Amino acid sequence: MTFEKIVLVTRKTRLAQLVERFNTRAQAKFFIEHAGGDFDDYVREDDAYARSLEVLHRSLDLGLRVQQIDRGIVPTFLFARTDLVVAVGQDGLVANVAKYTGSQPIVPVNPDPERFDGILLPFQTPQAAAAVQRTLDGSAKIREITLAEARLADGQRLLAFNDLYIGARSHVSARYTISTGGAAETQSSSGVLVSTGAGSTGWLSSVFNMAAAVAAFTGGAAGTALHLGWDDPRLVFVVREPFASRATRTSIAAGVIAPTTELVIESRMPSGGVIFSDGVELDALAFESGAIARIGAAKQRTRLVVA
Repeated sequence: MTFEKIVLVTRKTRLAQLVERFNTRAQAKFFIEHAGGDFDDYVREDDAYARSLEVLHRSLDLGLRVQQIDRGIVPTFLFARTDLVVAVGQDGLVANVAKYTGSQPIVPVNPDPERFDGILLPFQTPQAAAAVQRTLDGSAKIREITLAEARLADGQRLLAFNDLYIGARSHVSARYTISTGGAAETQSSSGVLVSTGAGSTGWLSSVFNMAAAVAAFTGGAAGTALHLGWDDPRLVFVVREPFASRATRTSIAAGVIAPTTELVIESRMPSGGVIFSDGVELDALAFESGAIARIGAAKQRTRLVVA
């Protein structure tokens, strides 16, 4: 593949977001210190990020144009097939960007390794240029990662790097009909979580942790958490806190969505129904009465450059 441009995806630091909120740095400082916070920590994070971007702009002078964009415009940005994407930030930035880049490789950079663990960020700032160069000459190691996809009958779709949530926007119970493997039932619950392999150590693991702790408290068998590889084509779904009543059942509580199957959910919520991905409620589809979502692994896969 021939690349013509490097797209450098950045994020606003906590300090930058505070300044946007309070208009000036002085007012942001007053707010944080008045609340008992350490404003200097915000400054250190902002300075480290600025230094990282400065180094990247110098080191990525590889004969290609470099275009810097903020994560806020990623959902509407048109990535070209000749773009090489460099994401600079926390793991969540990589997950957010991955849903919109198509087959373009992503070079993930950890700008502040003392602050961020960076499970999805194998490269520190000084290593980024070499990783980009390997990608340009075709010698980079690429890891393909399965994405989840929710499709509605009207053609709308939503991708997820870690997980999809299907339920109510607020804390009220979600009502829907769920179908899988030839079985179907009407449910009332706190929503359905669908996880990819990449997300199986995140929100999904907390659900298994809760189930194990409740089982231990009641003297039952704890069970084992299910972890999938990042490239595993299967997805895992869990119904959160299903409620049994005269009108609702709880027999479909968890399962695996194989590559050749799908989970089908029909909304019974007159208002407030939603499907959102990766914990970002703004990255969502309305899911109200009559809407039917078909959920499975996406054909599109994320291509992450790894060390």
